[in-house]
Amino acid sequence: MRLDVITIFPEYLDPLRHALLGKALERGILEVGVHDLRNWASGGHRAVDDTPFGGGPGMVMMPEIWGPALDDVAAGTRDGTVLDSATPHLDAPRHDELNGISGHSYEGESGELPLLIVPTPAGEPFTQEMARQWSNESHIVFACGRYEGIDQRVVDDAAQRYRVREISIGDYVLVGGEVAVLVMAEAIVRLIPGVLGNRSSHEEDSFSDGLLEGPSYTKPRTWRGREVPEVLFSGDHGRIARWRRDQALLRTQERRPELLDTVELSDADERALYSRNVATDLNVLINPADWGRAVAKLPKKLRKAGFDVTDIHAEIVDLTCEPDNMLVTQFEQTEGHVPVTEVLHRVLVNGRSHLDLRELTQLVVRNLPRGTYWYGTTDEGHREPGIAAACAWQDPGS
Repeated sequence: MRLDVITIFPEYLDPLRHALLGKALERGILEVGVHDLRNWASGGHRAVDDTPFGGGPGMVMMPEIWGPALDDVAAGTRDGTVLDSATPHLDAPRHDELNGISGHSYEGESGELPLLIVPTPAGEPFTQEMARQWSNESHIVFACGRYEGIDQRVVDDAAQRYRVREISIGDYVLVGGEVAVLVMAEAIVRLIPGVLGNRSSHEEDSFSDGLLEGPSYTKPRTWRGREVPEVLFSGDHGRIARWRRDQALLRTQERRPELLDTVELSDADERALYSRNVATDLNVLINPADWGRAVAKLPKKLRKAGFDVTDIHAEIVDLTCEPDNMLVTQFEQTEGHVPVTEVLHRVLVNGRSHLDLRELTQLVVRNLPRGTYWYGTTDEGHREPGIAAACAWQDPGS
């Protein structure tokens, strides 16, 4: 890839000679030419700007300077100052080379003309998708404006020789376009195959799947009383991948919720994003042995359906303090006799879920033996077992 940068401050582009971009220069993956716009200016002061038509503050960069500069760079008649790496790099095999992993190229834009990027706060927002597409370009030219910007006719005229994109890196204003060029150049170049030693480094970046990247941790395991999440030591790659996905979802929801509008969410994603503490509180008329069998399977069944259970409490209600219980009355009216083996339980199921509260109640009931008499509801929050207003609760094991 060839990058050409036209600027009135060529020294501003020196950071392109350092770190991974410097290594890309050294390996011949990248070539950068920096052009001083004043080389196309004339006169003692080599002025590049003038007052705006219609009045107003500031100065506007002149078309008589920018036009020829862009013409010459498009034609390749000016090389400018070709940058080299700031320091030599150790040319040792890296991760992908050692593991026989080929580089990954992204699909680029169509068109034979070089790409001209004009940084401006009035441009369309720069995105990771743009960086991916432009990493496949062979020639990109950056036009660094200053003052009140470049005469619009320059941008319009350049469309005859370039594919022109006016781009903003954020909703703020800089002194000039050079800093924006550094940002975009690094975002683009790092995606060229061979620049990063490990291709998964950019495949798992923020925005690579539409989400912000989650937190990262390294040694030591404990630092200033803060622990690394235990799941990262589990050795269970599936659990770790799920945890990282959940963290990315939650961070995106907190910081950039609008990004979620374009992300296809799985059931597990929905669970991670929208789960909240819930408590299902039921009165259940059930044989204790049947309850024992049901509760043994309940956490796994509920978790599979979207209710992550943290605890289940079951306590027997002493009917001497609640002789007119509605479940007992309903049982007698329906079955024609009083309960014989059935015992009234108060059941509390605490956990987290993204499901509708009414749906959660039905989910718990569906996993009880068919024909079980019950009433109750599910509410948000955590509920502790305790003493009812009219009755003392008894441990079912007593």
